[in-house]
Amino acid sequence: MSINSKHLATFILGAAAGVAAHKYLQSEEGEKLLEDLKTKANNLKAEAEGAIDKAPEYFDELKTKGADTLKSSFPDAESFFKDLYEKFVGGKSSPETATPQNTPTPDPIS
Repeated sequence: MSINSKHLATFILGAAAGVAAHKYLQSEEGEKLLEDLKTKANNLKAEAEGAIDKAPEYFDELKTKGADTLKSSFPDAESFFKDLYEKFVGGKSSPETATPQNTPTPDPIS
C-alpha cells in the first residue's frame, strides 16, 4: 500500500489539529471548558441514575393506569383477550381434549 499525497496531508492536518486542541485545552479558557464539560457530564449522570431509580415505579403506574383506562374505555377487552389467549393456548393441545368454544355443555340427567 503506497502513501500518496492525500494520505500524508490528512495525517499532517490531523496532527496539527491535535496539537492545537492540546494547546487550547492547556489555556485558561480550555480549562474552564473542561470544567464545564465535567459539571454537565456529572449532572447528566445524576439525572440518569435518578431516572433508573424511578423507572420501576413509573412502569407500575403506567401499567395500572393503562389497565384502568382500557377497562373503562373498552369493558369487553378483558374477556376478548382471555378468549384470544384461550384460542392460542387451547389450539396447541390435542384435538381430543379441546372442547369447542360455542358448543353448550348438556345438563346431566339425574
